Amino acid sequence: MRPLAPAAAAARSAPRLAPRPATALLPALVLAVAVALSGCQAAAPSTAAENSAPTGRTTAAPSTATHPAPTAPTAATTSTPAADPGTLTMAFAGDVHFEDYLAPLARHPHGLDELQSSLGAADLSMVNLETAITERGTKIGKEFHFRAPASALETIKGAGIDAVSMANNHGVDFGPVGLQDTLAAKKASPVPIVGIGKDEDEAFAPAILTAKGLKVAVFGASEVFEMTLARYSAGPGKGGIASASPVTRLREAVSRASARYDVVVVFLHWGLDYQKCPDQLSVQTAEALEQAGADIIVGGHSHRVNGAGWLGRSYVDYGFGNFVWWRSHEPDSRSGVLTLSIDVKAARGTKRTRTSVVRDAVWTPMLIGADGIPRPPAAADSARLLTLWKQAGQCAGLGTAPE
Repeated sequence: MRPLAPAAAAARSAPRLAPRPATALLPALVLAVAVALSGCQAAAPSTAAENSAPTGRTTAAPSTATHPAPTAPTAATTSTPAADPGTLTMAFAGDVHFEDYLAPLARHPHGLDELQSSLGAADLSMVNLETAITERGTKIGKEFHFRAPASALETIKGAGIDAVSMANNHGVDFGPVGLQDTLAAKKASPVPIVGIGKDEDEAFAPAILTAKGLKVAVFGASEVFEMTLARYSAGPGKGGIASASPVTRLREAVSRASARYDVVVVFLHWGLDYQKCPDQLSVQTAEALEQAGADIIVGGHSHRVNGAGWLGRSYVDYGFGNFVWWRSHEPDSRSGVLTLSIDVKAARGTKRTRTSVVRDAVWTPMLIGADGIPRPPAAADSARLLTLWKQAGQCAGLGTAPE
C-alpha cells in the first residue's frame, strides 16, 4: 500500500451551508485556452468490446491539416463548427447534485437542457454525480448528506451528459438502504454510471462509450479519505464505491482497458477541500495511471478550479470545481467545461505507448448562477476567470504539450 499524505488522510468534503446571491450573468463571450499538438502517431486498429453503450453526437471541433505550437489564450465563438470525422471531442465538468433549490430539477427531465450548448456540444461528455440516488435510507454520520430521486438521471441525460462517475464521498450518504436504491437506479439509468457497484468487479468496471468509430473506456474512482471510503469501499462480495487507494486495483483495470480500447478515461475524486493546487497523493496517482496507459485523467472534489495540462502522454486536470451546485458566490461559483480534441487516427492504434491521443484542450470559464446552474459570464469575467485558471495551472506541474 502506498503511504498516505498526512493532509490527504484528514481531507473531508465540507461545503459551506448557505448560498449567497450571484451577480447577474450577461450574454456570453467565452474565452478559452487552446493547446495544440501535431504529429500524432497512427497505428493498427484495436479490438472492440462487446458491451459498448452506443452514444456520440456529431458536433465537433474542426481539424486542420497542420497544428500550430501552443498559443496564448484566444476567444472562442459560440457557433457550432462542422463535424470532423477525424476528431472526437470529449467535454468534462465537475460536481453535480440536486440539493436545496436545485431539487425540483431532479424531477424535470428538461431541467438542465441549457447545458446542451456546453457539455452537449461535444461528441461525449462526463461529470461527477455527487449524490446518492435514493429517497430512503438513514443518514450516515457526517455533516452533509446529498440525495436525489432516480428521475435525476433523466435530467442528466437531458443535459447532454453521456456518463457519470459516482465514486465520491456522497455516493453512499444514506447507508446500505440508500446504496441498494442507487444500484437499482444504476441498472435502469439512461446514462452509464461508473465507480460504484454491488462488488469490486462492478465498481471497477468501465463504461464503454462509442463515438466516431472509437471505443472509449471510462472509469470512476475516489481517494478522498473520509467515512464513505472507510466504510463503503467496494470489495469482494461487498457493495460500494471504487477506491483509488491503494491505486493497485484501479491501475490494473486501466492497464487492461488500455490494451483493449481506443481511449481510456479515468474520472477521479481526489485532492483537498478548497485548494487550487494538487496534493502529493493526487500527483502520485496521476503518475501511476499515466504509466498504466490512461489517456485522460481528470476529476475534482476540492470545490475549486485546479490546473490542467499534459503528464507524459496523458492529459490531466486536477479539478473542475463545482458545476450544478448550490453555491453561487465566488470562489465556490467558479466553474467551467474542459473540451479535449482526440485524434481519431492516432487513437485507433494499439502501439501508441508513448503517444498522446489528445491533440487540443480548451477551457471554457463559467460561473454558477443564483439558481445553481453554470453559465458563461460576460467577457470581462471570462477573461478574469481564464487568468485565474492559468494561475492555478502554475502549481500543477503539468506541461503545455505531451512529452
